[in-house]
Amino acid sequence: MDLVNQKKDIIKQMVELSKERVDFQVLVSFPGIRENTAVRITGELGDIRRFKNPKQINAYAGIDIQRHQSGKLQYQDRINKRGNRRLRKILYFMVMSMISLRTKTNNTIVDYYDQLKKQPQSMPHKVAVIACVNKFLKVAFQLIQHDVLYHYESAKAS
Repeated sequence: MDLVNQKKDIIKQMVELSKERVDFQVLVSFPGIRENTAVRITGELGDIRRFKNPKQINAYAGIDIQRHQSGKLQYQDRINKRGNRRLRKILYFMVMSMISLRTKTNNTIVDYYDQLKKQPQSMPHKVAVIACVNKFLKVAFQLIQHDVLYHYESAKAS
């Protein structure tokens, strides 16, 4: 119980310290992301501006594609899982939270999930969620690079 209380206190302190940071404000502007999740993403990811492109963030999180080919043999693609497992877990549950809040808010990430599930050959749930994590990281990277908050209408247009 003491560790749980210490963790809550530390997260509260992190929120207070992060409130004026641009990356924190951009993350909180996404529907389905509260202060707690934004602080945890920022804590695990660090300064997102240190990455040159979203592919580097995917590799850091461990959601980049691992391909195995040998001659005519080609195995099924999977995620690498060599990255930060805590960040991957936070992002997975964040997307799951966004999906569960679909009736209350408009979100391009959830729209993308629905699009992946409606294709002629529907993607499996976890594959679609990881694709949404990839999309979220790309969108978040661009918004933080340009100091712009998330808006559904402008994100939908692009």
